[in-house]
Amino acid sequence: MEEQEMNNESSRRGFVSGSAAAGAGLLILKPEIVRGSQANSALTLGVIGVGNRGTHVSGLFAKNEFCRVAAVADIYDDMLQKAAAKFTGAKTFKSAKDLLASDVDAVYIATPPYMHPEHFEMAVAARKHIFMEKPAGVDVAGCQRVLAAAKKADKSKRISVDYQQRYGVDYRQAYDRVKSGEFGAIKMVRAAWIGGGLPLRSGHAANEEKVRNWLYYREHSGDIIVEQNCHNLDVVNWFVGNHPVKASGYGARAVRKEPGNIMDSLGVTYEFADGMVFSFSASQFTAGGYTDIGEVFLCEKGTVRTTRRGYEVYNKAQRGAPPEIVQTDSSKADITLDAVNAFVEGARTGKLENAAFYAVESTLTAILGREAIYSGKPMTWSDLKV
Repeated sequence: MEEQEMNNESSRRGFVSGSAAAGAGLLILKPEIVRGSQANSALTLGVIGVGNRGTHVSGLFAKNEFCRVAAVADIYDDMLQKAAAKFTGAKTFKSAKDLLASDVDAVYIATPPYMHPEHFEMAVAARKHIFMEKPAGVDVAGCQRVLAAAKKADKSKRISVDYQQRYGVDYRQAYDRVKSGEFGAIKMVRAAWIGGGLPLRSGHAANEEKVRNWLYYREHSGDIIVEQNCHNLDVVNWFVGNHPVKASGYGARAVRKEPGNIMDSLGVTYEFADGMVFSFSASQFTAGGYTDIGEVFLCEKGTVRTTRRGYEVYNKAQRGAPPEIVQTDSSKADITLDAVNAFVEGARTGKLENAAFYAVESTLTAILGREAIYSGKPMTWSDLKV
């Protein structure tokens, strides 16, 4: 990469993470100064968006003895009725604005991704603790809105984003081992999200289709690389400690004919500033039960493969030697529970973070790959015009 382009990429890096130094790390405050979330009381939670994901994760919050789902909001009556039946005593609202005007301590934003920037801004303005689904948005403008709001956020509030791997016990242990230098420097990365399809809703009015099945419409979900595959990209950014500066790739609708307009398969090659290569692939049409969801970090003295079901370490001299396999009880369950419990504890006891900064960075990394696929040519952060 030419020197001037490298300088441009450095400035893009600063756009996202320069302001994160003061806000993205863990900050511990005395519990008594964390308004509305004292350590000896339950955290009251409002849920904005009670679709499949919103209802599932809200159920994980409800399992925490120090949290109570106190309010739910959705634009559809049938979804509200189901949520009200599940969370007895929760108040119901037809708008995010009305829920945020209530006295809940925290809010879980589980609306379609294209709505995240608006709802995040509103939650910041309402001075709530925030747990938001990924991604930060579906385009550069949306990410910029989230970043601007994050910079203004109340520093006594916890802001977390549902990149669950960052909170998973095994992922954190693998991260610590890689960063300790046990395996030497990371020299190449491979990651994949090869999985099956996702839920498809039916029986609704035609004018509700693009919201009910928002995942299948790129303008609402950001396409699968942004909505789903951003998990892998976030893990890679986290372990490497930086984001790629260039991407090129291809994508297709190889099997899925309807609904919507998103890809069902793709491949992207990312490049980091030092020339390190990161190869990524994804699909949503696997058959026969085969899956490959995880990340592989090829280091100087060994290789680490991370997954939601634990991690594997390959550091023996002989080829084909069996790996060291690590799987705790955390990875035998849904690691989203680790993220939920960390959020509840942090909001109640003053262990705070502002995860919006790295959430924006990882979302933009996914957008970079998507735009490289759409354009059919290599893309840099300068091309995104962030």
